[in-house]
Amino acid sequence: MKMHGEWCVSQRGRIGLIGRIGLIGLILTAPLIAQQNDAPELTAKASEAIDRGLKHLLATQRADGSWAAGETGEREVAITSLALMAFMSKAQFPGSGPNGDALNKAKDWLLKKAKEAPDGYLGTSMYEHGLATLALTEMWGMTRDRSDDDEIQKAVETAVNVILRSQNKRGGWRYQPSADGGQDTSVTVMVFVALASARQAGVVVPNETIANVVTYFESATSQQTGGFNYVPSGVQKNDSIACTGGGAYAAQLAGERGSEMVLSALRFLKERSPGIIDNNFGHYFYGHYYAIHAMVQAGDEYYAEWYPLIRDALIRKQGEDGSWGGNKNKSGASGASYETPMAIIILATPHRYIPIYQR
Repeated sequence: MKMHGEWCVSQRGRIGLIGRIGLIGLILTAPLIAQQNDAPELTAKASEAIDRGLKHLLATQRADGSWAAGETGEREVAITSLALMAFMSKAQFPGSGPNGDALNKAKDWLLKKAKEAPDGYLGTSMYEHGLATLALTEMWGMTRDRSDDDEIQKAVETAVNVILRSQNKRGGWRYQPSADGGQDTSVTVMVFVALASARQAGVVVPNETIANVVTYFESATSQQTGGFNYVPSGVQKNDSIACTGGGAYAAQLAGERGSEMVLSALRFLKERSPGIIDNNFGHYFYGHYYAIHAMVQAGDEYYAEWYPLIRDALIRKQGEDGSWGGNKNKSGASGASYETPMAIIILATPHRYIPIYQR
């Protein structure tokens, strides 16, 4: 199906043996393809940073298989989902590889949360719900235990229904699963990327939903700069670097890859480089998590210019313990940060193992 240009659907090969054959083929050919296109690859330092980050995640995993920002489970659904994605970005999946048992525990914990949510709502905000939906979709068909597929499919379909019924009439989403709860670009991006992943996996997402979110993104674009507003106003003072990266990426996934809306957002980001790469801004890791994938979707020229800059910046920002963003929460207690798995996912971009991050 097509809506507002071509909907970006990759041949994912999710289910059963087909999924594993597809992944093996990607693992064998992705580096070769990238080299042929003269795209920047992982450096030894980047690979080492990824491994140190994953080691830190293993060290901070809780006994029940989850990750959280603190001892009382703050952001546990979001950080567990991101941590799973971080390992998957290096082709490590539940039940497979050296960390298969640890990832199995994380997968089982997330599925348990899904079973305990009769209405399908995962976590405490639509941010968490979107990340959980994304992680489950990207795991679908990629676990060692084939009996997981039915459970994951049910969880994904139920989670998608929550997203669909929560879309605001003007096209966006807000913090809670309510169609009357307002909308903002940050939540809308997080939720829509999950929908894009689910649709790539074969879950039905109505064309009307896609058309409405494109309308929302158009309303959130600054007419002066081309950046995206956090809350639609169309004026420069509400521009957000993080929302611009996210808005560009989500709009690309909605079929708007070559539109002026997306191209102007990419210009907005490039015009502010290297400042926004070298220097921290509000929601730095969150913003760059989206920006790098917007550059991937934009093509090799954009990606080849952007990736080495953010790669080297993240290497410089990594803590001695392998984390990013620190390992203490606001109260000073130990915990896992969402910044660490996001940084790993960014650094691992050349691998292209996760379908939603492929072009």
